[in-house]
This record gives sequence, structure tokens and C-alpha cells, in this order.
Amino acid sequence: MRQGMKSTDKNIWHMSSIELYVNRLDSVESVLPYEYNTFDFCHDFKKPSPSENLGQVLFGERITSSPYEFSFNKSETCVKVCMKSYDTAKEDQKKKLDFLKRGMQLNYQHHWIIDNMPVVWCRDINGGNKYCTTGFPIGCFVTQSGVSSDACFMHENKQIRWGSRWDYILVSMSHTRIQWFSILNSFVVVLFLTGMVAMIILRTLHKDIIRYNQEDIQKDYGWKLVHGDVFRPPRHGMLLSILLGQGTQVLIMTFITLFLACLGFLSPANRGALMTCSVVLWVLMGASAGYVSAKVYKSFRGLKWKTNFLLTALLCPGVVFVDIFIMNLILWIEGSSSAISFGTLIGILALWFGISVPLTFLGAYVGSFQKFDYPVSTNQIPRHIPHQDFIRRPLFSIIIGGVLPFGCIFIQLFFILNSIWSHQMYIMFGFLFLVFIILLITCSEATILLCYFHLCSEDYHWWWRAFLTSSFTAVYFFAYAVYYFFARLKITGIASTILYFGYTMIMVLIFFLFTGTIGFFSCFIFISKIYSVVKVD
Repeated sequence: MRQGMKSTDKNIWHMSSIELYVNRLDSVESVLPYEYNTFDFCHDFKKPSPSENLGQVLFGERITSSPYEFSFNKSETCVKVCMKSYDTAKEDQKKKLDFLKRGMQLNYQHHWIIDNMPVVWCRDINGGNKYCTTGFPIGCFVTQSGVSSDACFMHENKQIRWGSRWDYILVSMSHTRIQWFSILNSFVVVLFLTGMVAMIILRTLHKDIIRYNQEDIQKDYGWKLVHGDVFRPPRHGMLLSILLGQGTQVLIMTFITLFLACLGFLSPANRGALMTCSVVLWVLMGASAGYVSAKVYKSFRGLKWKTNFLLTALLCPGVVFVDIFIMNLILWIEGSSSAISFGTLIGILALWFGISVPLTFLGAYVGSFQKFDYPVSTNQIPRHIPHQDFIRRPLFSIIIGGVLPFGCIFIQLFFILNSIWSHQMYIMFGFLFLVFIILLITCSEATILLCYFHLCSEDYHWWWRAFLTSSFTAVYFFAYAVYYFFARLKITGIASTILYFGYTMIMVLIFFLFTGTIGFFSCFIFISKIYSVVKVD
């Protein structure tokens, strides 16, 4: 809250007015948020509303002025702001009343903002504990017997200093407490994988290299046997290179965004900053997508680099845009505040085609003149691959490869989904960044481990398998999102269900791209290294 003038002699605070803004209203039982003015509340159309950044617009935040007035250091209760009465015989008034009732039944929440801080509502739950959330119900549903579904009272703490007001809000919410079990669980998985990879590299692989380089060994066997085919271009190399380019773009965007959030630049106090930063970084990283895609495609001996550029710039972003457009159409039909205006859609297209596409072309042009250097040459005739048993077939290894990376993130994933769909505040960016690093390490090690086993069985088709092994984590992501929808949420209605799964698919696609990219390049570096230290004819 804004402080008034402080007297140095008598320590008296003078009263000053405090601005209160209202944000959109949302509910855990519906994906459809609504603007404050959609409901028949007390309105104030005279005061100007604060400007919104790109992130707030995309997230559907609609911060407007309110008719509520407060004064610092002045206690007031039950001050009348306006009166509302409804005549159910009139159709327009009956609709307003029914809409309010529907909002109460679905437990829609007010979100007030004072001094850029959310108003916190606390209530007692079982066991004498206190549950706090950023928002409070628009009303209490009371049965005919007088039983209310929610306790309509608030807890106040008057011992909090003004400079520590955000700390109180964050600590008072049980879901923001640090989940050490999640970090410990992730570390155990990483240590397990690191131990296995170290055992292979320091023992098995080291012994293999010594044997292969001995002059008296006349016959090749194991992974050395496929040295003439291991870098043979894969099928559908165009599509793989496009996915790798987009995955690199998303990976860099995610890393920088989480790093900045970890440093506190994208705190909850800066509303919309997280989404704004992500969009800007994604646009600027178009050059990296074009460069990686063109270079990989060139290494696959591809000749249609212009087609590669166009698909890199349009394929995955186009899928996301179509998804967003369909979701936005549903929001517009339902009258939700999250519906993006036509002008904003034009602005997004301008960022895409005006900045991202040209940068993608620039990166593709540079990358089309380069390619990766392979340590061994490729034979003209492909080598026959021996019959593989079930556990060494691609599908089985891909399914197994995604389990461990998902095991590192599923607890943090719960809190992320809570922040999105249960409208809870997420502030554990430092630990999220740490889990993100652990995820990258786990994806790399799991892919390398399985890749080595397949090479030892003389199966040299590793390109797509390396990408899909780690990217299969996204499938588990989607399965968990389905479980979360049915087990944790109370969403009703076809529109809300479509919106939930529509936006979930965007998150799954993003996750699919950057995890697959990590697995691919980790495996590529590993294979290039081991074949560069053995003698081949």
C-alpha cells in the first residue's frame, strides 16, 4: 500500500487514498474467465484503466478501475457502494441475476489488486489449518438449511511490514512452499543415470576402444561394425531437421526465460512479464531455428533448402497459431475475457511474419552453406541389420526412454498445472530452473545409454530414435494432464473441456520439441566422439 507522510515526532500516519483495481474473474470449475464488467457488479467507468502489456493480453488479464475507495490507516466496514435489485419479470434483469447465480455456483473468484498486490483470501480448513489464495468468491452459496459452502471471512495480519508484504502473501499459501521431495527425487534419478553412463563410458566403452585399436584384432564386432552406416542419412530427413530447428528455438527461449525468472526479473509483481519475455525471445530466436534446421538438412545431403526454410518458419508455429485461433473462437463465442481481439491477432501475425520469418531465413541462409563433419565415411551399400529382440526394438526403447525424464518433473508439473488451471500463484522459479537443468541432463543420459545398446546390437538407425526417445516424455506429460483433468479439476461444460485440451496440446508440442532436440544432439555428440577415437579401414 502507498504510505502517507510520516511525522517524525508523533509517529502519526496521515490518510491518503488507495487505488484498487479489479482483474478478470475465473473459476477452478470453468476454463472461461470473464471481465469484471461482465457481471452486474458496482461499476466505475470514469477512472482510466491501466495499460496492459503483450503478456497480459495473451493471458486474458483485464485490469480495470473499480468504484471501491480506501484510505490508508482508516478502518471502515459495510460501506455501501451501490444497490442492485432485480425484477425477474423483466428478461434482461433476470439474465443478469441468473448469470450471478451461475457464477456463484461455479465458484468464480474476484481478483482485486491494491498497490500492485493481489488481495489474499484466507479461510480455515480441517485440522485448524489456514488455506490462502489470491482471490475471493463473488458470493457464498447457502443451502435452504443455512449451510454455506465456503467460509466468508478473512484473516488479517497486522504485524507485516510494508517492505515484506509480498513475502507474507507467498509464505501464506501452502502450495508455494518449497517441495524438497521433488528436488531430491530428481537428483536420485540423475545420479542413477549418471552412474550407469559413467560405468559404460569408463569401463565398457573404454575397453571396446582399446580392443578395436589393437592391430592384432582382425574382425570387427559390436558398435565398430556399423561405422560405415552410422552416419547414413535417415528417412524423412527434411521433417527431422525442421523439428530440430524448432526445438532449438524453443529450448533457447525456455532456458533464457527461466534464467531471468530465477533472477527475479519476471516476478509475479510484473504481471504479464513472463509471457511477454517468452514471446519476444521466441521471435528473436527464429535465426537459431533456421540455422540449425538448414545445417542438419545439409548434413543429410538435402537439396531443397528453400523448402526447408519455409517449413521451419511455418510448420510448427502454424500448428500453434491454428490451435490458438480455434480456442480464441470458442472464447469469443462464450464471451470470455480471454478472447484475443482481432487487432492483437494481427499484431501476433506481424511479429511472426515481420520479424521471426526474416530471422529464420537469415539463419537458414547461413546454415545452408555449412554441415556437420562426420568422423567416418559412409558406405555406398547399406549394411543388413540383424534381427532384434523385443526389448531392443525402437518402440520399446522409446517408451522406456521417456520414463526417467518424466520422473524428474512430474511433481513440479503438478504445481505448474495448478498455477495455470487452479489459478494459484507460482513463484518457485529457482527450483523450476534447477529441475529444468536436471531434465536436460536426464534426457541426454537416457538417450545416450539406449543409443549405445542399439549400436552394440548393430542397429545403426539412431537418428529418429534419439529424437523420439527423449521426446516421448511429452506423451507422459499429456497422459498426466489427462489424469489431472479428471482427478484434480472440477471443470464442466464442453467448451471448457475443449479449451483445456487445446491449450494442453500446445504445451505438449513445445515439450516434445525441446526434449527431442536435447536427446538428438546429445546422442550425435556421443556417437561422433566414440567413432573419432577408433581406427577404421
